[in-house]
Amino acid sequence: MSAHPLVESLAAPRQAQLLALRNWLGQQPAVLVAYSGGVDSTLVAALAAEQLEEKAVAVTGVSPALAPNLLEEARWQASWLGLRHREIESQELQEPGYSSNPENRCYYCKRELHSLLAQLAGGALVLDGVNQDDQGDYRPGLQAAAEKGVASPLLQFGIDKQGVRQISRALGFPWWDKPAQPCLASRFPYGEPVSASRLQRVAKGEDLLRQFGFSQLRLRCQGDTARLEVQTDEFELLLKHKQRQELVEQFLALGFTAVSVDLEGLVSGKLNRSLIK
Repeated sequence: MSAHPLVESLAAPRQAQLLALRNWLGQQPAVLVAYSGGVDSTLVAALAAEQLEEKAVAVTGVSPALAPNLLEEARWQASWLGLRHREIESQELQEPGYSSNPENRCYYCKRELHSLLAQLAGGALVLDGVNQDDQGDYRPGLQAAAEKGVASPLLQFGIDKQGVRQISRALGFPWWDKPAQPCLASRFPYGEPVSASRLQRVAKGEDLLRQFGFSQLRLRCQGDTARLEVQTDEFELLLKHKQRQELVEQFLALGFTAVSVDLEGLVSGKLNRSLIK
């Protein structure tokens, strides 16, 4: 990995960040990486394994809020990289502070996950994939990570999302441009309870959309209404008569009572607009 020829194509500041990150990781006795399979935590896990070998472990928290396709992607990427990979069952749905879906829901999710990771760590330093850009977004989960002493090396060395993608591409990772895919609980408006069955219904609905050829998408849910978000240049595909009819029938079969299309298209974090007072 370290000898990949494209690394030299990185701008000098990016190369310096990568070198600093590698050196820092190499100085740690052992690490445990909170690994979701997203580009950020995958980069941290890959470089940790490169520097520490068997002393680096990537751990994925598994619950109904993690879409099955994302779990499969995380497994495949871990295998491709040769990571030591573990999966643990997280129980955030048992926490009313999470299942009631308040504005700080992510705090309770991360508190559950990092509590489990702390138990597994056995003295190893726990790392996450928080990057420089995450400081500018509403992320109550950062508080839970700080409370548990989790380190954020990407943030520490000033690496933003663009930097993560550039470095990942230079290292030859085929998922370098993988889109951000938040947990399924983010599909519900704040204050609307989440449950295993509702999360599973969202997962099935989004899987249907992927089967119809949509790659970047969200299925927002309010009550039993499904609101589909796809990229605006895919509206024509979505609204073709036969395809539209089939989609509606299959969403109704999942238990939704109405199906609509968001004319604004796909916007990540759209439900956070309700937080702007």
